[in-house]
Amino acid sequence: MHDHAPGVRGASNRRLLAISLALTATVMVVQVVGAVWTGSLALLADAAHMFTDSSALVIALVASIVAARPANERNTYGYQRAEVFGALANAVILIVLSVWIAVEGVQRLVGGGEVEVAGGLMLVVAVVGLVANGVSMYLLSAAQRHSINVRGAYLEVLGDLIGSAVVIVAAVVIWTTGWMPADALASLVIAAMILPRAVVLLREVFSVLGERAPRGTEVAAIREHILRKPGVTAVHDVHVWQLTRGAPVFTAHVVVERAVLADGRSAALLTSLQTCLAEHFDVEHSTFQFEPAGHVEHGDARHD
Repeated sequence: MHDHAPGVRGASNRRLLAISLALTATVMVVQVVGAVWTGSLALLADAAHMFTDSSALVIALVASIVAARPANERNTYGYQRAEVFGALANAVILIVLSVWIAVEGVQRLVGGGEVEVAGGLMLVVAVVGLVANGVSMYLLSAAQRHSINVRGAYLEVLGDLIGSAVVIVAAVVIWTTGWMPADALASLVIAAMILPRAVVLLREVFSVLGERAPRGTEVAAIREHILRKPGVTAVHDVHVWQLTRGAPVFTAHVVVERAVLADGRSAALLTSLQTCLAEHFDVEHSTFQFEPAGHVEHGDARHD
């Protein structure tokens, strides 16, 4: 007995995510060019930070699009796992970038930080990044209150806003005092911001691919809710995993009183269980197998 109700992301959310992605990606390119022109490692680090946000926005946008695509006979769960593999690639790239930026920053500091940086142009590019992130945050501010998908993208943009502010401070210091090590120090701060986020993303990918229960999901609490339903005597073979971020899947064998099946109350019980999981645990795809009390399974099935 199944409930196939994939999460629906509104078209307005997709439009906002697409606009924010366009802004972020454009500024990222501007920052890369600006880093080459100015010699600023901090700008390059902030471009890598922008890449983090661009990746997050792409993931959010892809999640929004694939959630609306129907499954087929070859891809029975649809294409949502594509997001996970994309996140894996992003995490690896970000870890490599942050380590390279950190090594380069340390080398510049050890060398006295005397790599010449054009502070004025660096400041202009950093301000452009700050403004773009501010606009993206404004666009996503309302939708993020109602969508966990958009909320994640909003927090990523917030992180990059802070990164742009760090670059602005370094640029002002260089422009006003000529102290070049400020650029290397700012790059190290930004690298320190990127690395933990990349590691967290990598851990999340491994958690999904390892089919672990989603963070915050209390299996014991779900089992307790099921056992409270009238007519339910036991529950076993409980499994919770997620196809991708925000797409949990639940299966369980539910032992019910024989009268529930004999009186035709199984449909009402199924609806009640599915509604319970959707409303209390945000599980939109749930599968239940009803078994009469006294039923004995054959084989080497393992129960919990």
